[in-house]
Amino acid sequence: MFRNGDLSNVIGLDVEYSIPIVILSFFLICIASYTALEMNNRTEYHTIFPQNVWFVLGAIALGFGIWSMHFVGMFAFTLPIAIRFDRFLTVISIVPALLASFLSFYIANRTTRSSWYKHIPGVITGIGTVITFYVVILAMKTEAYYTVNLGVLSLAIIATIIFSIVSNRIYRNVKRTRLTQLLASIVLSIAVGSMHYIGVGSIGFYIPDYYSPTSRTFQMVNMDLLVVNITIGMIILLGILILSTVIDKYIEYKAVNFDILTNLPNRRLFELKLKKPEFPQYLAIWHIHDLDHVNREHDYQFGDEVIQHIASILKTLVPPKTEIYRIEGHRFGFLVKSSVDVHLQQSMDSISDVLRQPLVVHGKEVLLQAVCAISKANNYEEVENIYTNALAVLNHRSILYNHDVIHYDSSIHTYTFEREIAEDITRAMQEEELFLLYQPKVNGKTNEITGFEALLRWNHRTHGFISPGVFIPILEEYNGMVEVTDWIVDAVCKQISEWQKEGMFLPKVAINIPGQYVTSSRLFTVLQNTISNYKTKPQQIELEITETSFMKNMEEAMKAVRKFRQAGFSVALDDFGTGVSSLSYLKQIPISTLKIDKSFIDEVPHSEKDSSIIQAIIGLGESLELAIIFEGVETKGQLEFLKTACRTPVIQGYYFAKPMKPNELIKWIQLFRSSNSEVENKSPQFT
Repeated sequence: MFRNGDLSNVIGLDVEYSIPIVILSFFLICIASYTALEMNNRTEYHTIFPQNVWFVLGAIALGFGIWSMHFVGMFAFTLPIAIRFDRFLTVISIVPALLASFLSFYIANRTTRSSWYKHIPGVITGIGTVITFYVVILAMKTEAYYTVNLGVLSLAIIATIIFSIVSNRIYRNVKRTRLTQLLASIVLSIAVGSMHYIGVGSIGFYIPDYYSPTSRTFQMVNMDLLVVNITIGMIILLGILILSTVIDKYIEYKAVNFDILTNLPNRRLFELKLKKPEFPQYLAIWHIHDLDHVNREHDYQFGDEVIQHIASILKTLVPPKTEIYRIEGHRFGFLVKSSVDVHLQQSMDSISDVLRQPLVVHGKEVLLQAVCAISKANNYEEVENIYTNALAVLNHRSILYNHDVIHYDSSIHTYTFEREIAEDITRAMQEEELFLLYQPKVNGKTNEITGFEALLRWNHRTHGFISPGVFIPILEEYNGMVEVTDWIVDAVCKQISEWQKEGMFLPKVAINIPGQYVTSSRLFTVLQNTISNYKTKPQQIELEITETSFMKNMEEAMKAVRKFRQAGFSVALDDFGTGVSSLSYLKQIPISTLKIDKSFIDEVPHSEKDSSIIQAIIGLGESLELAIIFEGVETKGQLEFLKTACRTPVIQGYYFAKPMKPNELIKWIQLFRSSNSEVENKSPQFT
């Protein structure tokens, strides 16, 4: 019972604390805080669970953490009198913690320009902690009187709110790492602990002088058992929450980085590994020839089983310290970093011996043709070419697919792959090996689709899918990109015409123009003739050019861009910020759009430096009244930051959509429109 004023005829009680239980209470809130922040991180990514699920789980974790800290903390001190807790108030005491956590996360995940707004989540968390503590105190029933020192209690409230704000600032404004997330969790634990233990310290307990206090063991029946039950319950809850995050991350990682059929690392991981050069380094690639013949003779399911059988053989014979990848449908790569290649050679020879024999799959014999190429890197320059060198071996005219293991020889294989790519480009355009994917551009604030970018892909008849990062530089070196660009212009205009016939309203489509082609009079003629042939309009085309287009001849480049603009074409400056041209030229170039390179987006909003750079670029673009497109946006955090920093951000990246084929794009637009009914009138329409 509460009592203030006359404290005569009463005896003050000394409070003693159980250090293990105090430590336990801090441990619970720290783990809960870290789990809650980890859950909230998942809202920034597309995962197997909807974003709202992670938001709710994070709020529940934090709410239960605050409540358990207070409730377990109540058992950390002992009095020589009986104490019990009102069941109804005990249950109700968790409500303010949960509500504060929900509201705090909800506001924290919204973005505003106001700096004071960023403090609100911390304030709400602090207030929720204070109210939870107050209800827990009300739930405590004892024969003692207790008084409150308002000065000390006020100190506890202020400390709680300040530490909560600091925790939120650490989590939001510092480049997010495991360490900073742990630091934010510890500071939040201090915030909750400050409220509880300083708050308890503000309370004085008294009994009438006629009351005879008993032993402290009389304090509460089954107190230890209750603490254990609460702790176990919290650990189980947090364990489930953490497990859901781990499972989600694992599934996402496997889906993105591993081949579903063979469970081997895929080309994505292979390319990432190649970007981390080490030497000496060896790369062996097994090319299984004419797998399509197996599919035609049997069926695709049997073909998949053959591939799985091959993969199991390769896994069995892979040498020590060697990483194996499925880099293409018919190619497996072995990457090893060692000064001795004898084990690799022996293993490849063993694989060759096995593949020479018919494979038995479900009682059927399959005889495969194959060849292995091995390349070596002794320095950084060779590391950059180790994959290209292996492809040069596989592409050489002497290859017979008779299970040979062939080492790259610069005197024999030099530039063979590059020459083949350059020579095959005309055939690739004629035989439709080249094709276009379209990636949407979306207004980040209205969810209106503002356009698409046409992206070139090549499914080579021999090499399979070749990365644009491989074949485009080769074509540029061999002056093949001019013809390819003409092909792209024709393909885009043809596609726009087909969409128009289907009754599809289409915003503009962006086409990348190589630097050396911008100033050519041929480009303007090709554009004019093509749009005339397909009855499309210049306003439906945007030309993306890079800063390097202006480096050799600034005057000619600006003259060409003016001509494009006067004809009605939009012109975007692609990869802005990665070139070396002077900013003084920017106001002279008659472009309509700035396209910010992905490298500037990757670390925002967690990196203050990158965020400041982006804001400076945005300010520059908006002052010149340019549309601003952001490439490579993949997380909700990046989107929210750009929505705050830019008046009209146009977003291109995997957050909204990957590059898609035309039929996939139409389905995506329909789904995107239905999921954004509030902007239905602004979305593409179909008749």
